[in-house]
Amino acid sequence: MAAAAGVPGALGTLRAGRARLVAAYCAGIGPGWRLPGSWTGLPVGPAIWARGWTPAAGGAAWRRGYSSEAKTEDELRVRYLEEENRGIVVLGINRAYAKNSLSKNLVKMLSKAVDALKSDKKVRTIIVRSEVPGIFCAGADLKERVKMHSSEVGPFVSKLRAVINEIANLPVPTIAAIDGLALGGGLELALACDIRVAASSAKMGLVETKLAIIPGTCCNKSGKISN
Repeated sequence: MAAAAGVPGALGTLRAGRARLVAAYCAGIGPGWRLPGSWTGLPVGPAIWARGWTPAAGGAAWRRGYSSEAKTEDELRVRYLEEENRGIVVLGINRAYAKNSLSKNLVKMLSKAVDALKSDKKVRTIIVRSEVPGIFCAGADLKERVKMHSSEVGPFVSKLRAVINEIANLPVPTIAAIDGLALGGGLELALACDIRVAASSAKMGLVETKLAIIPGTCCNKSGKISN
């Protein structure tokens, strides 16, 4: 970043601005991450990581939690970054005991968060990530699905489809930070984002196709659904 600042004129300003933006993106993902392509040489160290998770004055410092049994209200952590990263919002999925699978409560929380963010003019970028090491999202919560009454399944699937569409249609850039498994609906959640940044440990798949089930919520920025 110092090298970019040393370049005279508008080009130097542009490079420095891009370096700050990339660092801010990565700060929401984790220390040591690098973006692919021409930005490979820009690692994000612990100092930037710490600044990226600093909340507003007077608040307690954020830290990544790996509780084995998260409270239902803590299954989705919404963080608004501060200082030079102001305008970046991190959505952290935190269902370690269920491999971050998409439950009715989590889908409801995602919908509520996305609904608030899409009308917030101060938001510049949204990062979707996991709070659980080794798991991005394992797809729908099938254990919960088995317990659903047949009349509940249709509305749940429709709600999940709607949430992924809403993420795809957000008016600001969205980034999926994939660490570990992204399967089924979890991969579709990542595909709804504009950019996907994957760790070397990432494994992705639409495993429902093994059961002759066509993925039903995958969509792109045009809002089209493949079903």
